[in-house]
Amino acid sequence: MVYETGSRNMLLEIIDDRHNLKSTMVTSQVPLKQWFESIGDPVVADAVMDRLVNGSYRIEMQGESMRKMIAKR
Repeated sequence: MVYETGSRNMLLEIIDDRHNLKSTMVTSQVPLKQWFESIGDPVVADAVMDRLVNGSYRIEMQGESMRKMIAKR
């Protein structure tokens, strides 16, 4: 999935407005390495990632999906 121009600019605007002013929590099933490709525009992706990653706490989940584990039962 690649964001459309309007969507990626809106994402950047939201992140930029909150940067250094408010906490922002982002959850994603897309690995961080694939965010640049998903955002689509390297300039916007770099700006979004710069604001999100610097000073952030990252928690990367490992292991099997709970949905898959429950479905196996």
